[in-house]
Amino acid sequence: MTEQTELTDPPERSAGRASQGRVSDLAERSRQPVRSSGTRPLCELRTTSWPRTFADRLTAPLPGVRALARLAREGAMRPGREGLRDIARLPFEPGPLPAVDASTVAVTWAGHASWVVRVGGLTVLTDPVWSRKILGTPARVTPVGVRWADLPPVDAVVISHNHYDHLDAPTLKRLPRETPLFVPAGVARWCRRRGFTHVTELDWWEGTELNGVRFDFVPAHHWSKRSLIDTCRTLWGGWVLTDRHGRRVYFAGDTGYGHWFREIGDRHPGLDLALLPIGAYDPRWWLRDVHLDPEEAVRACTDVGARRMAPMHWGTFVLSAEPVLEPLTRVRAAWDRAGRPREELWDLPVGSSRVLT
Repeated sequence: MTEQTELTDPPERSAGRASQGRVSDLAERSRQPVRSSGTRPLCELRTTSWPRTFADRLTAPLPGVRALARLAREGAMRPGREGLRDIARLPFEPGPLPAVDASTVAVTWAGHASWVVRVGGLTVLTDPVWSRKILGTPARVTPVGVRWADLPPVDAVVISHNHYDHLDAPTLKRLPRETPLFVPAGVARWCRRRGFTHVTELDWWEGTELNGVRFDFVPAHHWSKRSLIDTCRTLWGGWVLTDRHGRRVYFAGDTGYGHWFREIGDRHPGLDLALLPIGAYDPRWWLRDVHLDPEEAVRACTDVGARRMAPMHWGTFVLSAEPVLEPLTRVRAAWDRAGRPREELWDLPVGSSRVLT
C-alpha cells in the first residue's frame, strides 16, 4: 500500500486482548538494556543495519482479532454529538512568537504534538503538522496556532515516530532540504528519499549535539506503522533538549503510561518542562497502552521529575471518543489533586507561548 492510502495512527492495542503472561513478558523484554554509545555524530550514516523489527521494544501486545472485532462492534472511536458540542470553545489564542536570545527557552503550541521550541538560540519544531487534514482522520478542529510564514528560520526538527499525525510529509516538504532532522532508528531512509541531507537517526538513550544544544532520544510506550507491512519496523520515542546552561525540555511524543518515565527522569534529572500528551484516550480498553489519559500525564510528569508540564495531543484532531474539552478539565483537576502549583501547569491555548524563567 502506498503512503497515500495508509491510515493515520491507526487504533493500537487494548487491555484484555492477550493473556497477562504475554503482557508481562513484553514489558519485561522492553526493560532490557538497550546498547547505546552515548553521543553519535550528526548526520551519521550508520554502518550497521537496524533490526528488521523493533517489536521487542513493545510494552504491550498489538491488538488481536477479538479486540478488532469488539472495536468494530462498538464503533466508539469518535465522540457523539454531545462530545462534539464544545468544539467552538476549544482554546485558540494565536499570538506573536516571543522575542528570544541564546539564553532563552520558550515554547509555542502550534496544535496536536507540534511545538515551536526556542532553546539555546535554536528554533526547533516537534512533530510538525501544519496540514489541515491527515489521511484517515477528520479535518483539524482548531487552526494551526502559528502561521508558517511567521516562523523564524527552522534550525532543527525532531520526530517522535512515523504515524501520520506526527510525521507529516506535506509539512516537511515546506522545509529546506538541508534542515537538520532528528528521527528514530529506521526513519532516516524515509527522510533521505525525500531529499533531506542532514538526517540523524538515533536509538533509545543515544544523543547528539547541534550548535551547543543536545538532542537525546528516549523511550516511549507506543509503536510505529505507516503501511500494512511495516508494523514496528521503525522505532518510536521522545526527545530531551538541553541547552548550554543545563535547562531541559522533554518532548514525550506519543506514549502510554509505564516504567520508562522514571528512568528518563533518572537519566535526565532536573527537567524544567515536560510536553506531555493528554488526549486520544477513549475507549480506555483500546488505547491505554499507547496514549496517556490526563491523570496518567500528571503522574508521568511527577515520575520524570519535571517542574512544569505543558499538555498537548488534544483539541486539534478528533482521534478518539472522549468529549473534545474533557482532556483539559480532567488535567486541571488532576494537577490540583496532586498538589502541584497552578502556575506550573502550562495549559496553553493553541497558538500561545510561554517563556521559561
